[in-house]
Amino acid sequence: MRAIPFEAGPVEVVGALELRRSPTGYSPRRLPAWTAPQIPDAFMDLIVQMTSGVRLAFCTTATCIELDAMVTAIRLEGELRAPTVFDLAVRGAHHRSEATDSGNTIVVDLSRIPPGARVEPGAPCTLRFDALPPGMKDVALWLPQAAAVELRALRIDAGAEVAPRVRTGRRWVHYGSSISHCMEAATPLGIWPAVAARRAGVELLSLGFAGQCHLDGFVARTIRELDADCISAKVGINIVNADSMKERCFVPALHAFLDTIRERKPVTPILLVSPILCPIAEDHVGPTVRAGDHEVVLDGPAELRPGSLTLRRIREIVADVVEKRRAGGDANLHHLDGLALFGEADAGDLPDGLHPSAAGYARIGERFAERAFGTGGAFATVGAQPPNTGSPRAKGASPDRS
Repeated sequence: MRAIPFEAGPVEVVGALELRRSPTGYSPRRLPAWTAPQIPDAFMDLIVQMTSGVRLAFCTTATCIELDAMVTAIRLEGELRAPTVFDLAVRGAHHRSEATDSGNTIVVDLSRIPPGARVEPGAPCTLRFDALPPGMKDVALWLPQAAAVELRALRIDAGAEVAPRVRTGRRWVHYGSSISHCMEAATPLGIWPAVAARRAGVELLSLGFAGQCHLDGFVARTIRELDADCISAKVGINIVNADSMKERCFVPALHAFLDTIRERKPVTPILLVSPILCPIAEDHVGPTVRAGDHEVVLDGPAELRPGSLTLRRIREIVADVVEKRRAGGDANLHHLDGLALFGEADAGDLPDGLHPSAAGYARIGERFAERAFGTGGAFATVGAQPPNTGSPRAKGASPDRS
């Protein structure tokens, strides 16, 4: 086996906007380095390091690939840590999944506000993918969506050739919360943005951040600078979950987020998606907390509730912003009701009352591909358009549909 470098070589760390170097390896991050001082807390910083949608992409004649990595995963207090899964795709098709229980574990207690955490140290792992088909082919090694990964070494057969990947498809940037991050998916290829991207034949850059998606300005400025042919944002659930904005703040914050992107992307199609079903928050304001294996809402004094948001009200606001307030000046801004992706009929696939199951995520991805990229969808013509060259590509940002 021979080593392949992670920098200045043919391997592209797709979906990462920064590749942070340490004495022991390289850590992909899903926001650019300049955002680090603006990230509000250690929890979001960890979420940015989690590699949902990130993959190592290249072409090779190798029949065996090995990856040395240090994994840092999360488990909730009182629960078992799930295995950390890596997926290898060859010529766009799933080839094999490999799992590990090694690595560091951050144990989180969500019953506390703010959540508490402690670290259980672990050891690095080696993932081996063999029996690859002969000949030159594009491969994509998808990193785990529910863990941070430090890349230590990548190896292929000693006599094998390696070359940069060939980029295909238009570039789709998606921003969202834990329901876009998809920690509960069974494998990295099971996150719904990956399911949708592969069905639609587009290249994904996923900015789904668990516990986040509060219309942060540094995320809007990041998206503004990316090379994107279409952009979607699924917003609202964590505004309710954290009770982080009253209606008075949410409406102008949503406009400001869109305005920031439009500064450099005046005609790029943008699809604004409202929240999927969450029964506890449909008609009850937040915040929500974890209680055992379910999410519950917290009650509070009625005099403190004016202007607090429910999911039903969030959906009304999102529709109003797109279809009325901005309709006259932005023909490329579109709206998708989240209940069309996951609604009442899907409630059985909400095991904790908030996050879909693996099957639920797959269904969301299939429906998004149909409604966004299918006939009549906001992105229906994206595949027929020439590449968007209106703004430079951030280093490490180019996605891949493998």
